[in-house]
This record gives sequence, C-alpha cells and structure tokens, in this order.
Amino acid sequence: MSRSLSPVLTQRRAAAALVTVALLTPLAACGSDDDSKKDGAAGSKDVNLTVLAASSLTDVLPKLQAAYTKEHPGTKFTPSFAGSQELAAHVKQGSGGDVLVTADTKTMDGLKSDTGTPAVIAKNRLVIATREGNPDKVKDLKDLANEKLKVVLADDTVPVGRYSKQILDKQHVDVKPVSKEPNVRAVLSKVELGEADAGLVYKTDAASATGKTDAIDIPDAQNAVASYPAATIKESEHGKEAADFVKWLSTPKAQKILQDAGFQKP
Repeated sequence: MSRSLSPVLTQRRAAAALVTVALLTPLAACGSDDDSKKDGAAGSKDVNLTVLAASSLTDVLPKLQAAYTKEHPGTKFTPSFAGSQELAAHVKQGSGGDVLVTADTKTMDGLKSDTGTPAVIAKNRLVIATREGNPDKVKDLKDLANEKLKVVLADDTVPVGRYSKQILDKQHVDVKPVSKEPNVRAVLSKVELGEADAGLVYKTDAASATGKTDAIDIPDAQNAVASYPAATIKESEHGKEAADFVKWLSTPKAQKILQDAGFQKP
C-alpha cells in the first residue's frame, strides 16, 4: 500500500526542484542564443508587410511580392486592395499598414504627414471596356454619350473616376452613367457580367479580362496618364523593411514585371 509523503519532505523536495530549475535556466538561455545564431538572422527577422494598394494593382502586386520574397526570404506580404480614396482614409485613421501605393499623385500628396517620400513606380492609361465582341460597335469616347448604351463609370472620388471625367469633359462628351462604382475593378466587373455595355477602365485592368471583355484604345491626345506613387507609412512597425520594398519597386526586375503586365515606365 502506498504512503503519502510527509509535509516536510514534500516541501524539501519542492525547494530542491526549484533550485535545480534556477540553475538550469541560464544554461537553457545560452543554448537558445546559440541556436538562434545557428539559425541565422533570416529566422529571427522575419516580417510580414501589409501593402495597401490601388485596385488596379490586384493582378500584378502578387507577382511583385513573390519576386521580392524570393530575393528576401524573411519578408512576407499581406496585400489589401481598394480604391485609393479608401486607402487614404485607412492611413489617416492610423488603422495600420506598412506600404501604400495609390493610382494618382493627388491622393498621395494629401498624406504627406502620414507617409514617407513617395516614388512613382509606374504609369497607366484608360481604355473603353465593352462586352465581349463589342456588340454595340463602340468606336470612341463620343459613342459613350449614346443614351441606348448602359455606361458605367467610377465615382469621381476615385482616381480612375477623376481621369474619366477629365477626358470626357475635354472631348465635351456628356455621359449619363447607370452607376458610379467605388473602384476600377467594380467598373470592369459590371461590364464582364453584362450589367453594363461599356465603361472606362485602366488598360491593365482590361488586359486582365481578355476573353471576357473587349478594349477600345483611346488616342493619347484624348487620354489621361495615371501615375502610381509608392511610399512607406510612417506608423509602420517595419520601417526599414517597408522602405527597402518601396526602393526595390524601381529596380529593373520590378519594372519588368510591371511593364509585362501592361504598365508604362514611370
């Protein structure tokens, strides 16, 4: 039959155990330091950068991030896409993020107190997106004034919406859109789904929907040029890593990825 330990003996054994742990802890700590050194800096400096990016970068940003991670294994990414005005509101509210890329310089200029010095990494132009096969025979901007056409545009608060208004006003084309969308991808989606006959989108977005929509080029003299500035967000907890990524976006490798996706040189 087993016997319980006396209270005194139990206390003595507990005290001895505590002493043993106290003696072994420094050795364990030394071992951890040695192990971390053996593992290398990459394992101890892994970071996850949150990149707030304009919707028109939805397809190309993952390719840029994959290429960067291949060169910098310790850096991972969490992308977040929205209209530039939504991204700006997010930054102003201090809601987090490490890098910001907008589809216009105006939005970025309004965030000077919240971001680092921006650098334009790419440019873009607008095209007319139509339903596949262009069944309504849209040829140019003036055709968008046809009241029989269901035309969708981006809201004027969004860069692509402002560019759209700019080029339509310049050509004195009065368009009455059936809806105004919060970002360029929403415009493209309306055309893809047949909910609209035509819409104004960036050239790169139209390219992403090849086989689902048609793209009608707009002559340069009638078009607008969209600039994409990138900058670090000052409240980032990974300022150095964020700055390194922003700088990398202007390198030949990053530029090739952007231009292969249809973006123009900065």
